[in-house]
Amino acid sequence: MGQLFSKKNKEVFSAPLGIDNPVTVQVLGICSALAVTAKLEPAIVMGLSVTVITAFANVVISLLRKTIPNRIRIIVQLVVVAALVTIVSEILKAFAYDVSVQLSVYVGLIITNCILMGRLEAFAMQNGPWESFLDGDGNGLGYAKILVIVAFFRELFGSGTLLGFNILNYEPIRNIGYVNNGLMLMPPMALIIVACIIWYQRARHKELQEESN
Repeated sequence: MGQLFSKKNKEVFSAPLGIDNPVTVQVLGICSALAVTAKLEPAIVMGLSVTVITAFANVVISLLRKTIPNRIRIIVQLVVVAALVTIVSEILKAFAYDVSVQLSVYVGLIITNCILMGRLEAFAMQNGPWESFLDGDGNGLGYAKILVIVAFFRELFGSGTLLGFNILNYEPIRNIGYVNNGLMLMPPMALIIVACIIWYQRARHKELQEESN
């Protein structure tokens, strides 16, 4: 049990949640961060979907890594991911149809998500199933964390709601001059919020800052 949760394994899981976040440090998965974060609910579902798919795809590829011919490894990875994405997509349609409609084609595009494909190639192909599961789980949750933060601010200040519940659309709040900012619902605002998160993270962790020539 101690080996399963060794210091190295804990770092594999925790690093993507902070110091090596796939969105803010590696700058991956930006497209979906812009597309599905106008509302909090689809952002949460998208983040959890990517987490589940990344974790289990990592495990499957790790189990098969010694039997996959090098020349077709990318094809095998895509087949595994496509199968998992199809399963998740059908589950969403069955149990959360409204959210699946909001996510539209973006669930299908998880197949080519650069975070997912990068972890399969860079980690799962070289490590065991348990380590690969932790790596996939950590990177998926790191991605979901950023989506949830961005969606929180966009929905709150763009629509005055959170998860569809009214937060700011009350007469006393409007009487003091507050008005929902429609710009928050536009994709460029997601990029600005992500940029603010990147700025905060690099200001806090000096080792992430590039040295100027």
